[in-house]
Amino acid sequence: MGIELRHLRCFLAIAEEGNVTRAAARLHLTQPAVSRTLAALEKHLGVRLVDRSTHHLALTAEGRAFHDRAAAAVTAFDAALDPARLRHRPLRVGYAWSALGPYTTPLLRRWQREHPGTPLELLRVDDRTAGLVRGEVDAALLRGPVDAPGLATAELTAETRIAAVPADSPLSGRPAVLLADLAGETVVLNTVSGTTTLDLWPRAHRPAGTLTVGNTDDWLTAIAAGRGVGVSSASTAAMHPHPGVTYRPLTDAPPVPLVLAWRDASPHPAIGALVTLARAITREA
Repeated sequence: MGIELRHLRCFLAIAEEGNVTRAAARLHLTQPAVSRTLAALEKHLGVRLVDRSTHHLALTAEGRAFHDRAAAAVTAFDAALDPARLRHRPLRVGYAWSALGPYTTPLLRRWQREHPGTPLELLRVDDRTAGLVRGEVDAALLRGPVDAPGLATAELTAETRIAAVPADSPLSGRPAVLLADLAGETVVLNTVSGTTTLDLWPRAHRPAGTLTVGNTDDWLTAIAAGRGVGVSSASTAAMHPHPGVTYRPLTDAPPVPLVLAWRDASPHPAIGALVTLARAITREA
């Protein structure tokens, strides 16, 4: 039996709803029909995608790995049948935070002027590759090393690092901060799309406490509330001001590369023009 798009949609609905009954209601199918469709997909792949041994359904390791590929396939199929995209296929660029930093507005203005036939859409996606691996975007502005398979990259610039501390912290009054100054604090880490890990500190002087969050908004909120301090790239200070957070230069931390990434296979035809323009704007500045 061949696998069809309905098998992928069924699996994605189960993964997102965490429940076969809710997935069936969402797909306007019966519960047995959804269970049979999932079983057929698992048989075809030769692996279990969903762990049914718990009260709440959960994806297996194979299911989590298959999820991104299934989502990318469904997204690509839906995009191919969108009549609007046949006339003006937009160039979708994802980012997790800060986009191109201070160069974001110049990029959008010059692109509109120089490439009026190809709309450029910036989409925030809280994901390590800003939706690129899942097929939600055509390219992504990413910070830090990019090690996902199947991606091509072009480094645009490198950003210095800054420390983000509560506005009422003693550290906020210093002109600059060192990594050692943060070692005695709880460090807030964005484990979904952030670039900071404890490896930034020497092994013998790593912070004892950490607080994990899933996006930049929660990161800022935690720091403003005095729950910890953070480390980010310099563009965060310009793009994400917060009354409860003070940014200070982190002078002994290595810079963060800012890269443009895209899928190596079947890239959007305007990727080359985007790389050229982004590099020109960052170099001019």
